Amino acid sequence: MTGYALLTGVEDIREAVGETLRRYLTERVREVGALDAECGRELADRVTSFALGGKRIRSTLVWWGRLAGGGEDRGTGARIALSAGAAIELFQTFALIHDDVMDSAPERRGEPSIHVLHAARHRSRSYAGDPERYGDSMAILTGDLALAWADDLLYEAAAGRPRALRVWRDMRTEVMVGQYLDLRSQARTERSVGRALRIDRLKTASYTVERPLRLGAALAGAPAPVEEALRGYGRDVGVAYQLRDDLLDLYGDPARTGREPGEDLREGKNTMLLASGIDLARRSGDTAALALLEGVGTVSVDPAEAAETLERLGARDLVVDHCRSLADRGASRIAGLDIDPGVRDGLLDFAESAARI
Repeated sequence: MTGYALLTGVEDIREAVGETLRRYLTERVREVGALDAECGRELADRVTSFALGGKRIRSTLVWWGRLAGGGEDRGTGARIALSAGAAIELFQTFALIHDDVMDSAPERRGEPSIHVLHAARHRSRSYAGDPERYGDSMAILTGDLALAWADDLLYEAAAGRPRALRVWRDMRTEVMVGQYLDLRSQARTERSVGRALRIDRLKTASYTVERPLRLGAALAGAPAPVEEALRGYGRDVGVAYQLRDDLLDLYGDPARTGREPGEDLREGKNTMLLASGIDLARRSGDTAALALLEGVGTVSVDPAEAAETLERLGARDLVVDHCRSLADRGASRIAGLDIDPGVRDGLLDFAESAARI
């Protein structure tokens, strides 16, 4: 490998971002450990292992955004893009750890969630107080540490690049608002397709696809037409990515998804799939289906029965079609762009995968 620009392959980018993360976190963990050795082991080390365990989709998109924006082949610009990619992986670490606390999720990536690990440690060591509260508190601190380090790394890397800093600030705000709307929607048992898609755009599409691409493009000083095309692609494909996840939650193979079917139902989430099913049941006069689906979030609903009902009503097909339409529209936005062919092919493949049910 003669230069960073050759990192168009996903595995190469993953490796380069992983090495950047390892170098950065080694120093940060050492700093925490110098203050308190146990905190270094129980909090800081958790951030490292969590951040290094992801798929690095977002950091790959940061890199592709940089190349699409005409970023230089090597040198300082490449190192800055890798640091920005590492920062967004730390932001993802923060978001997932806190999300698991809010959802009371027992597992993440096939392992006990951070709050579950700390609660178990509390019990095994016969600490005073409530184990669950202790576990939640320690997980919140772990997520806070990841967010602080993400900000530190990004602001160091993007110093003097106001466009990139604005993208980062907007991303953080959108995710917080999206999470707020998600929680509020669950508490109010809101069932609206429009609200569900708005949450998908703010909570998922923004920081999963759109903002990573625009962050890379902004770091490269991309021309406005390229950034606008990436923005449209990111919104469309990002929402499609979330709709696919909603479908896999109910119809996916647990051996592949790593989770039991129906987690969204148990949490009472307002998804396009559920809201569409309720609309279709109401319009068709299917009172039994309506009673079943309106009970989500308030009573226990059998995921298999809900899946069959949603498919029978046509909700599943409606979401699949919308998912594919968004992915196709997103792909069309960048198909004719005069950008690195490897990046364009990667983005087109990613759009196709976002609609692969």
